[in-house]
Amino acid sequence: MKNKVVFVINYFYPDVASTGQLLTELCLNLQNDFDITVIAAQPGYAGEESSSKKIIEEDFLENIKVLRIRLPKVNKKSKISRIKYIFSYFFLANFALLKEKKIDVVYTISQPPVLGGLIGTIGKFFKNTKHIYNIQDFNPEQAAAVNYTNKKFIFETARKIDNLNCSYSDCVILVGNDMKETLKRRFNNKNVPENVVINNWTDEKEIIPLDKENDNVKEFLNKHNLTDKFVVMYSGNIGLFYDLENIIKVSLHFKNHKNIVFVFIGEGAVKEEMENFVLSNSIQNVYFLPYQPKDYIKYSLNAADVHLVVNQKGIKGVSVPSKIYGVMAAGKPILGVLEQGSEAYSLIHKSNCGVTIEPQDYNELIKKIEELSMLEEEKLISIGMNGREYLDKFLKQEISIDKYRETINLVIKS
Repeated sequence: MKNKVVFVINYFYPDVASTGQLLTELCLNLQNDFDITVIAAQPGYAGEESSSKKIIEEDFLENIKVLRIRLPKVNKKSKISRIKYIFSYFFLANFALLKEKKIDVVYTISQPPVLGGLIGTIGKFFKNTKHIYNIQDFNPEQAAAVNYTNKKFIFETARKIDNLNCSYSDCVILVGNDMKETLKRRFNNKNVPENVVINNWTDEKEIIPLDKENDNVKEFLNKHNLTDKFVVMYSGNIGLFYDLENIIKVSLHFKNHKNIVFVFIGEGAVKEEMENFVLSNSIQNVYFLPYQPKDYIKYSLNAADVHLVVNQKGIKGVSVPSKIYGVMAAGKPILGVLEQGSEAYSLIHKSNCGVTIEPQDYNELIKKIEELSMLEEEKLISIGMNGREYLDKFLKQEISIDKYRETINLVIKS
């Protein structure tokens, strides 16, 4: 009889959110070890419409039971819409969880902020089970970094609740070594909850380095008028925590550089603002594309000459941009806009797969783009392949999944 693990994870296949893809891969790889149930929202991260009218619909992905919650459509630019979505998810996810029987472990993530962990705390006490709390992003620290609200009491209350979530969990899983330091600071290095660092990953067998002469890569380049251009790409969430609304302004400097183009792939709260800046300044060499299908991402990633991996100032120790693993897998150079000592910053320098600058240093960003665009193609390929070689040694998917398997088993036995 396998132990039952209930994953309450908001995003899950076929959602395109990075955490959804990660947790889908995790559950698929663990389905033979545990009896897995997933509680997740209906797909809608990239604006998809759900056809289901049921509040909670039961589905299956291979051997995994999936309980999909129908939620109100969210406008990511509206705080009221976000709050309505988050609290609807919170109450319905709790309802679905409390209906489940004979649970050995509740696994939750830090999404929605704070409330994701609180679902696990509630589940632990009402279902008399163990709780694993996976912190992908520390909140309210992340929201504070972008001044999401000026009401400090909200941040203070949220931090107290999330500290309780950490304290009552049987293990906190962090995705970066810098985040371990944040957890210690939260508890003043006293009675720090049991924790482990497990890196996120990409499927390195699926995303591999491909030459621009590859038929599918060439097709992508031709389709979007990128052939024979130096392509600076950002692929991922175009949201609030990356300073992209200001980074886009460096494109004005390159307005007349016809050989340099910027490609932003994804959706998010600041995308419209970025598009408006480009339109109002008549910038012709910036392109915005929607999320690419999962089986096509390996081609779009390989269409770039350099990838932007960015975080807002104040995010060090709070979040790790998981897009870095896909870029390293594709063997592409990275231009990191990252705080010194952050997890992604450290990965770039340990692997020698790119260059970094501090967030909000836009003049230095312009300088680095110019320098990278002047490098020989062979040099760029060499820099990018350093990242792939490092990933193959230390950051393979199976390494992280084995750590998850071991952690879950240890929590069950504790």
